[in-house]
Amino acid sequence: MSRSRIVIIEDEPDIVEIISYNLKREGYQVSSAGRGDEGINLVRNKAPELVILDLMLPGMDGLCVCRQLKSDPLTKDIPIIIVSAKEEESDVVIGLGLGADDYVAKPFSPRELLARVKAVLRRSPVREELNAERISIGDLVIDSVRHEVRVANQLVKLTATEFKILYQLASQPGRAFSREQLLNRVVGEGVIVVDRNIDVHIRSVRKKLGSCQHMIQTIRGIGYRFVDER
Repeated sequence: MSRSRIVIIEDEPDIVEIISYNLKREGYQVSSAGRGDEGINLVRNKAPELVILDLMLPGMDGLCVCRQLKSDPLTKDIPIIIVSAKEEESDVVIGLGLGADDYVAKPFSPRELLARVKAVLRRSPVREELNAERISIGDLVIDSVRHEVRVANQLVKLTATEFKILYQLASQPGRAFSREQLLNRVVGEGVIVVDRNIDVHIRSVRKKLGSCQHMIQTIRGIGYRFVDER
């Protein structure tokens, strides 16, 4: 069963109870907050794998919450599912533009919400080292705060996309990633990258890594994985 942590930001207790009950039945760890500001603090403290966010909240509305979470380096990669009433469709569009991953319209069935939750988590695989500031493997050091990569203490200049690809792979050494999974994790807003362009980026990263290039392995017919040689 899944052990993913999920935070619900919703001010209607009945809805929170229904969502929590069904998520816990599936094995998820659930926390909730009834206000936007409380929700932001809860997300920062719990570092969940997913946030379920209502748009109509007291104090700070859902769009403001979404905007703050997506602008914070500590929470920007956490996927968000918006829960909205039908009349809030224009706000849903804005929320998706801010970086939310999906939405569910009220009233919704628990089965529908669970399907959306599982789909989003599949697109955003849980990374045990998601919040790691520094990954050190042999001569390779990846610093996510400084956005720097060094090989044998020599600075390696990577583009933003190349850095994201390398960090994603190195965060879960040994795990196989398809090209589609890498695209879903590293392509930012306004960046246009097609499936096979990942291969071009990988070749560039390998070349720049020099003596550490062998750490990125090609899996024929699937994609790529990172070999941990610590």
